[in-house]
Amino acid sequence: MRPIGAVGKSVRELLGVKYAIDYYQREYRWEAKQVRELLNDLTEKFLEEYESGIPRTTVKEFPRYFLGSVIISQRGTDSFIVDGQQRLTTLTLLLIALRKLQKGRDNAVSIDHLIFSEQFGKKSFFLDVPEREACMRALFDGESYDASDQDESVTNLYDRYQDIESHFPDELREEALPFFIDWLIDNVDLVEITANDDAEAYTIFETMNDRGLSLNPTEMLKGYLLANMEQGRRMEANELWRRRVQVLSEQGDEHGSDFFKAWLRSQFANSIRERRKGASAQDFERIGTEFHRWVDDTKERLGLGQQDGFFDFVRRDFAFYSEQYLRIRAAQEKLVSGLEHVYYNAAQGFTLQDMLLLAPLRTGDNEETVGTKLRLVARFVDILIAWRIWNFRSIAYSTMQYAMFLVMRDIRGLEPRELAKYLYERLGREEETFVSNDRLTVHQQNRYALHRLLARMTDFVETQSGQPSRYHEYVATGRTRYEVEHIWANRHEYHADEFTHAADFSEYRNRVGGLLLLPKQFNASYGDLPYEEKLPHYNSQNLLARSLHELAYTNNPGFLDFVERNHMPFRAHREFKRMDMEERGKLYQQLAGLIWNPEDLLREVGADH
Repeated sequence: MRPIGAVGKSVRELLGVKYAIDYYQREYRWEAKQVRELLNDLTEKFLEEYESGIPRTTVKEFPRYFLGSVIISQRGTDSFIVDGQQRLTTLTLLLIALRKLQKGRDNAVSIDHLIFSEQFGKKSFFLDVPEREACMRALFDGESYDASDQDESVTNLYDRYQDIESHFPDELREEALPFFIDWLIDNVDLVEITANDDAEAYTIFETMNDRGLSLNPTEMLKGYLLANMEQGRRMEANELWRRRVQVLSEQGDEHGSDFFKAWLRSQFANSIRERRKGASAQDFERIGTEFHRWVDDTKERLGLGQQDGFFDFVRRDFAFYSEQYLRIRAAQEKLVSGLEHVYYNAAQGFTLQDMLLLAPLRTGDNEETVGTKLRLVARFVDILIAWRIWNFRSIAYSTMQYAMFLVMRDIRGLEPRELAKYLYERLGREEETFVSNDRLTVHQQNRYALHRLLARMTDFVETQSGQPSRYHEYVATGRTRYEVEHIWANRHEYHADEFTHAADFSEYRNRVGGLLLLPKQFNASYGDLPYEEKLPHYNSQNLLARSLHELAYTNNPGFLDFVERNHMPFRAHREFKRMDMEERGKLYQQLAGLIWNPEDLLREVGADH
């Protein structure tokens, strides 16, 4: 038999080869969190070296990035993936998204040969999973695809592609795009481990995953802290650490590493790498990659040099901040009364909020004070990202990282009234709000984020009218999923009297005032009808959709009270022409201003301007 082979390969060398996956391993399980983390890691590494105006040939000198290993079982001429299909599947989805982004560009990088082969006019994807074929083909061809009735793996595949499109950073979409693609396919490496048969492949897999004894950063940090404590206190500190890290792991934070990064950054990171080529890693980056070493290097700043400093760091600081982090994580998973905005921000995929939420907290804060601070910061984040989405601005990690680092550093340890005033004034420095854009339109890049905004607006109208919240229903995935739907059918001929050119009609049709959040099956049944024929069916939907129909204003005291109380320009529309679209857009604009109002920060603590 041949020796086991282990070869480092670039993405270009690894993909472009047909791989099969056994039926019992075909589930694609990555969630939005893993995809965002991969995009963040790749973006950060690439932007460490990239500068506008450099020649593309310099990309080959950029540092390489190691993405992990792939274990292959060789069965004759066929290669079966035993471990690594999650990464390879996600890389394939990323390449499909990049292919779409660079369409029509003169400097497009050729990557089709890394996604599929073509023989006798038929495309065959290199990741050979028959159940995914239809979905992959639709994504590749840019066609619509209904994943709601598919199995979980195909639904995940479709959703993760939407995540990639939504969260791919703006700074890589224009001039930097071909540079990034060059770097991704030639400078990002994986180790391909090839076994002679399945038994050998699974032995390798078990050895690497079950018997590995290398310590992770969390374990190394624990060892360092315990080693510097008095013997009598080690047992107490170790038991606290063990129990809390176990709970963190049960919450999906493997080894608690996400918590340690958020905690240490929130309380101690004073510097961040400059956005220029060759700049060295600072507190922020070092905590993200080697927090166990960083703690040792900065022990005086952390108070570890004081008497009982190491014990207090675990018994007081670690215990307090891990408890609050678990509280935050719980609020991200489901709506928690008083912390709803934490959930809303998580639904938008805004992962920077953890460190921001922890930043103003102090170990001496009581439960009421902690709750107030969390509400203030979460509401601030909610308003900020809503404004950015409304104005076509990215909320991706790489785009927001530096600005949020500055906010985190400035709000560290602030008391509630100080915190509210700072956050209110910080929002006051933003140049773009809802007022600055009255032509918000839906497109593929912002569809996911706009879905969440419409869910909030729909839910707000209903809850303020005395109905129970249905927000979770509006953002849920699955067979009953809600989607962004157009009031106007995609029929220029219905509106030829107002729009001479189809392009002008299309631009108006996509405006926010012409959008609703409706069950997917609604559009399948009525989406192509003229407005007048769809209108009666709107009356059986959510209240924001019903508000188009005159019956919404009859025997509906809760809704009428909401409209009058907030001076909202709701009215029924028997027809929906160009002027109706504009009027409805102003209504949505005013509604958004009511939901995402910076004044609420001051009201939370009873403060004046």
